[in-house]
Amino acid sequence: MNCTDQNPVPEAANFRRPAEVVMRLARMGSFHQTRLSFMRTLLRRLKNEQWTFDKPVWEVDGDGFGRAVYSVIGPVRTYSLVAFSHYLPDEMRSDRVIATAWDATFTLFDGVPTTADLDRLEKNVPKQEAGRISDSEISLSRANRSVRLWNHVIEKLSIGEQPDREQLESVGYLVRTTAVYGSGKFGAADRLTICDRPELSGPFQAELLSVWLTRAFAIDLVEHIAQSVGGDKAAVIAPDLRKRIGVGNSTGLGMAPFLFNHPALINNWMMAREEAIARVRAVNKASAAEVTEFVTSFERAKFNFSNWNTVHKIQLEKLASLGDDLEKMSVYISTENLNFDYPWDRFYQWAEQHLSLEGQEQLVSLILEPYGELVDDLTGCMDADEHLSFIIDGSMTVAETLNILDLQCQWALSIDFDQPESQARFWYTSAEKLEPRVGERFNEPGEEYESPYGIGFYISQLNKTLLGWTETHSDQKPIADFLLAHPEHRHTLRRVQNLKNRPYAEVQDNVIASDMLPIDLLRCKLSFFGATKFDPRSDRWVRICMYQDCPHPDELLARKIPVLA
Repeated sequence: MNCTDQNPVPEAANFRRPAEVVMRLARMGSFHQTRLSFMRTLLRRLKNEQWTFDKPVWEVDGDGFGRAVYSVIGPVRTYSLVAFSHYLPDEMRSDRVIATAWDATFTLFDGVPTTADLDRLEKNVPKQEAGRISDSEISLSRANRSVRLWNHVIEKLSIGEQPDREQLESVGYLVRTTAVYGSGKFGAADRLTICDRPELSGPFQAELLSVWLTRAFAIDLVEHIAQSVGGDKAAVIAPDLRKRIGVGNSTGLGMAPFLFNHPALINNWMMAREEAIARVRAVNKASAAEVTEFVTSFERAKFNFSNWNTVHKIQLEKLASLGDDLEKMSVYISTENLNFDYPWDRFYQWAEQHLSLEGQEQLVSLILEPYGELVDDLTGCMDADEHLSFIIDGSMTVAETLNILDLQCQWALSIDFDQPESQARFWYTSAEKLEPRVGERFNEPGEEYESPYGIGFYISQLNKTLLGWTETHSDQKPIADFLLAHPEHRHTLRRVQNLKNRPYAEVQDNVIASDMLPIDLLRCKLSFFGATKFDPRSDRWVRICMYQDCPHPDELLARKIPVLA
């Protein structure tokens, strides 16, 4: 479904940002979560459909080791997180994908597991990649403790005291996931078996349900251990601190190629986001209630900024700019600007002139907050039938193909790939863990194993070959004739044809350039998940926080889904 067909707002077309503005790495690497992000979509559904929560199994000893089951019960189906907590020696604790042991391992079970199911899963889930699960399981994941905060919380609770707020908020989570696998990996249910279920039809809904329940397990586990240590004098985490605990995540290069491998899906994500922004910019007048909700969201964004910690030079510079941007926005908001016609479009145009990319993208996230009724329907078009994008239209003429290249691929055609810095990197898959990596083309071996992610280079080669072909052939011939002579361009042509109806399908930057930052790709995807507090640890991996300030399962129906700025 095209996002503009979903409850169409025709005037929004005048405010939609073009792909050449949106699909640049620097901007994508400045994205923030929005109300269309997948975590918030999931929680809104669970709340609106009044899903309930149960913990049918808790077989955990005083040291915190054992197994538990957390179930969410909906109108039609039940899903259960099966959790296993293990003893993990410090020397084996690692967030790297090559780790072989973890503090806790999980699977999302389709239904409620029997004792026999639990026994079977206990033999396999703790092994992760080395084990095998069945199509009764939808996801497989693992997590490690934030050791410093974990021990601090247990120590304080066991003597009847609350954890230190500053220390808790500086970390933001008790455990961090190091992988959440789905879509058929290691024997789990294939995506096609669950995609027709409304509650799982959107992107990554099953995986993010698993993470949300993991958060509940982590809090229950730390309180259970504190109770075992402290007995009757032990406390539980106070509600105002409990809501500040999210789930951490460490994400590396393994996530980045998703943006290259799923152009139709990425187009739909971006189209929905940009359509939502355009709809709000097209609002002629903002009501007093809408302005009030925006200001509340803005204040929340300032609070989260004050708790956003990083040690990486790039993000430190971006945070410094964001801090200045928030001050400028405060001044703008304090005037009468939001009472004028088209207040949000005026605000955005002002932002383009006065704010950094980080600030501009913070603003577009915030202006969506008062307009759930206007934009939330767009979550229904963020999936994609990717099989359709594999069809090549052989009847398209060479002239039509060249026209698409001219209109939508100038970003690639303007790059001089004869310069070494323009092809300094190459992507490949490691033999050890089958994980994506980035190599230095002129300094490291392995170029012969390059993955086809340098889309800009391939587009420039297609264009060059097409122009040469037209010197001896009519440009009115079907592109099928060209492909018969040059089948090596088939995959690139497919991507170019996709752009005719999917303008946001490609990252419009050179991802094999010497100055390419993989963390920009990671942040883009993670922002669609709903992640916050991006903390790069290099240019190739980042830590984030998920579900901070969101309702816990036992309070979902009572609490409002908050802004995650």
